[in-house]
Amino acid sequence: MKEKLQAIRENALARIAESDSLDKLNEIRVAYLGKKGELTEVLKGMKDVKPEDRPKIGALVNDAREAIEQKIEEIKGKLASAAREARLKKEVIDVSLPAKKNAIGHSHPNTVALEEVERIFIGMGYEVVEGPEVEYDYYNFEALNIPANHPAKDEQDTFYVTDKIVLRTQTSSTQVREMEKGKLPIRMIAPGRVFRSDEVDATHSPSFHQVEGLVIDKNITFADLKGTLDVFAKELFGSKTKVKFRPHHFPFTEPSAEMDVSCFKCGGKGCRFCKDSGWIEILGCGVVHPHVLEMSGINPEEYTGFAFGIGLERIAILKYEIDDMRLLYENDIRFLSQF
Repeated sequence: MKEKLQAIRENALARIAESDSLDKLNEIRVAYLGKKGELTEVLKGMKDVKPEDRPKIGALVNDAREAIEQKIEEIKGKLASAAREARLKKEVIDVSLPAKKNAIGHSHPNTVALEEVERIFIGMGYEVVEGPEVEYDYYNFEALNIPANHPAKDEQDTFYVTDKIVLRTQTSSTQVREMEKGKLPIRMIAPGRVFRSDEVDATHSPSFHQVEGLVIDKNITFADLKGTLDVFAKELFGSKTKVKFRPHHFPFTEPSAEMDVSCFKCGGKGCRFCKDSGWIEILGCGVVHPHVLEMSGINPEEYTGFAFGIGLERIAILKYEIDDMRLLYENDIRFLSQF
């Protein structure tokens, strides 16, 4: 029995010393010290040992167990230290190397243009108001003096959900909702997405964005409208920008006009950008029609106002000299990264 224990001890210590991983070390521990290990089997055979020899054999078993456990802990410490050193070498960071740059997103050209427009009008005391994109026919047409037989209500131009509900064709519907609240005076702009049944090409899309403006107060005239839009144009395109108003027709304003700005590319001399005219059409505007005020519960004898509508994509295209509106929506990172 003594020789057997000595052999078990020497074999175990030799295998432990040769271990090169913590997994192998654990396998050796189980093989010698586990429930079915070799030393455990020796203890189970103690019943066959003479009673007077049992204390000596028990002491030899304990000595062997203690030697094996100590060797296991010693090698385990060395293997753990070596593994830690290897991991640290693998994870070492050379602080002198250039850092990896994260690709950070930025604002879309439409968003940049909208923020600029909002900044200008908020600086003039306007409030930014939003409304629903799915709108009642009443707010989108009738309350804006567009009767049932008006060409703008044709299904070729409007997306109908039902006969009384449409995808809004203009953010002017938000102006009507604001007028109905009866909180006067009103100085607001209404930015948002609008929908029209247009073919997709370089200058048209079935979904685009508008910024509509509205002012309602006492003694508001066309001169106030011209002064406001002149300040807006100079803030947006530069202090040397000139404006020109041409007569036009809109059902919800009277008189109505379209406003042009002098070409900021050539200074009004004429170039490819302005088609050699020296002017660029920028928006529609006019004095709010008295009937529109009446339908919203405002007395046209006491209050007057003006309204204007700006195509946001048109602002972005002009400001950044983009020649195709489709580029704004195709998510081409090569294009968008320029902004």
